[in-house]
Amino acid sequence: MKKHLPPVFARVRSALRRRGSSTQDSEDIVQEAWVRLACYEREREAVIDPEPFMMRIALNLSIDAHRMRVHHGEEVLAEEVVLADTAPSVEAVVLGRERLARLHYCLGRLTEKSRDIFLAHRLDGLTYREIADQHGLSISTVEKHIAKATMQLITGMQDWRT
Repeated sequence: MKKHLPPVFARVRSALRRRGSSTQDSEDIVQEAWVRLACYEREREAVIDPEPFMMRIALNLSIDAHRMRVHHGEEVLAEEVVLADTAPSVEAVVLGRERLARLHYCLGRLTEKSRDIFLAHRLDGLTYREIADQHGLSISTVEKHIAKATMQLITGMQDWRT
């Protein structure tokens, strides 16, 4: 047998249900809001229009209850969860692979010495002095090899889609 609630209670409960409260939670919140309204009227003064007053109390209580559940990890609504997919799109992966293949092709077109010097500097992070010492070259010659390799790679990659 269903209890007959005053119309104010039913409207407040409906508002809570529309905001996502369960039936049980909305009934508990309506009851708590009514108790707070009664206490307010007893301790202070009579409320001329109790429905908006009770509605505000109920909505605030529902917000507080939701925050408490989320804070304690008891409940998180699926609509509130934001999943960020940081993986690149399939198109970005395919284009990246094509670009890498083109770079590999362009590196293959460099002379072996220029390629070794360029990769030693760009990938291994060696200084011009370290590369010059390893290859028995002057720093100026290392600079020229790196500049030449850089220009050939730029030219080779220029036609590639960006």
